[in-house]
Amino acid sequence: MKLSCGTRFTFLVLFLFAAQSVAVYAGSFHKDVQIHWGDGRGKVRDRDGKLLSLSLDKSSGSGFQSHQEFLYGRAEVQMKLVPGNSAGTVTTFYLKSPGTTWDEIDFEFLGNISGHPYTLHTNVYTRGSGDKEQQFHLWFDPTKNFHTYCITWNPQRIIEFKNSESMGVPFPKNQPMRLYASLWEAEHWATRGGLEKTDWSKAPFTAFYRNYNVEGCVWANGRSFCPANAPWFTQVVDPEGQKKMKWAQSKYMVYNYCTDKRRFPQGVPKVCT
Repeated sequence: MKLSCGTRFTFLVLFLFAAQSVAVYAGSFHKDVQIHWGDGRGKVRDRDGKLLSLSLDKSSGSGFQSHQEFLYGRAEVQMKLVPGNSAGTVTTFYLKSPGTTWDEIDFEFLGNISGHPYTLHTNVYTRGSGDKEQQFHLWFDPTKNFHTYCITWNPQRIIEFKNSESMGVPFPKNQPMRLYASLWEAEHWATRGGLEKTDWSKAPFTAFYRNYNVEGCVWANGRSFCPANAPWFTQVVDPEGQKKMKWAQSKYMVYNYCTDKRRFPQGVPKVCT
């Protein structure tokens, strides 16, 4: 099954599949984000603010965050991940609210030794509680070209993590979140559970981001302001998307919290049933 169109590829959490991207306003890294850590390791690479790089060495990684907060939205960016031996590195694109009882929607790309696939690690936190991890081996090389990654979050679902509050499953709906991206070191767990360590002789490690786009309900003065008639606000997974999702799950999923009976001996979380 062919899921990509050129170098464009969309992931929608919590499950993984390809979809056509809707054209939205092309943002600017100069105007829309702040490189908030890394001591110069994060850089906007062009005058128009379309290309940004994050680097990691033994002293520090780097990251950026959006200036605005959102309560629901659709966030899209193109990424080209660290090539070669990237073991122990984690490249991210995620939404997160502040505080000790935070909400969070995660994409984490776990590096690997040369010749082995990247692992996409996803999770959703609500009020500081996660435990909804899924992992997929990527079936394409995310280091050769830019690929498009997208998070869609609306009141009904995080595509495709349904709002199951009626079953007692918390859903992130009250806390506005910023968009974040980072490149950092986690050699104690990121690659084969920490068995493969970071080869610092290959540093600095560099990942690239371009064509940052966010269309969302901007949070300001204690309330959110949503664009009129935004298609993402009521978006669901269509039959073709469901077919692609099942294909990816059957062939490339390597961990699913919903089937981890050792981790949940008293029964898997309600959202899985």
